[in-house]
Amino acid sequence: MADNLLGDLTITDPKAMRALSHPVRLSILDLLRRDGPASATELAREIDASPSNISWHLRHLESFGLVRDSEPGPDRRSRRWEAAARGFRFEVPEDPDDVEGTAAARLLSEQLFLQAEDTPARWVADVEPGLEPVWRRLAGLSNTRVVLTPDELASVEAEIERVLAPYVTRDAADWPADGRRVRLLRYVLPEQAGTEGGTR
Repeated sequence: MADNLLGDLTITDPKAMRALSHPVRLSILDLLRRDGPASATELAREIDASPSNISWHLRHLESFGLVRDSEPGPDRRSRRWEAAARGFRFEVPEDPDDVEGTAAARLLSEQLFLQAEDTPARWVADVEPGLEPVWRRLAGLSNTRVVLTPDELASVEAEIERVLAPYVTRDAADWPADGRRVRLLRYVLPEQAGTEGGTR
């Protein structure tokens, strides 16, 4: 169940984290969230894997509640799938003795970073040159350092989600006519102790 303002599914089971820590499964979930319901054959056109291999990964994701059956498409012989939630998040265990949970969260985090690492470069090469000036002016990145306590960082994250939530959760029927998808990549990277000297 979603338990946050953005409607994300929170994953706490280490086995589910490990199940998701696979490039093909992450790609499947990303496509289902971006484009909506699809069959294994349709997903295989976008992912370097066979339809049968995609089907196997879908069933694995289904066993952890990450995907589910969607309404049938035009061909009722073809099973269609959808993401079980708008997005997902996972939590590193607070208990330092939870070795399994910590390792699973670290593995999933690593795979997510690897999946996203070339997104900005692809955007610069393939998307940015064709953007209208108004979109080009708004696009880009920020890279800010700030000194925070853990509680303050949690507060910043909560405030960002509060601002985003109405836009993330509104129905497609309510999307503005001149709107388009915008991808917001938010990295939260606490630095090592002893690096508090600067804030930029």
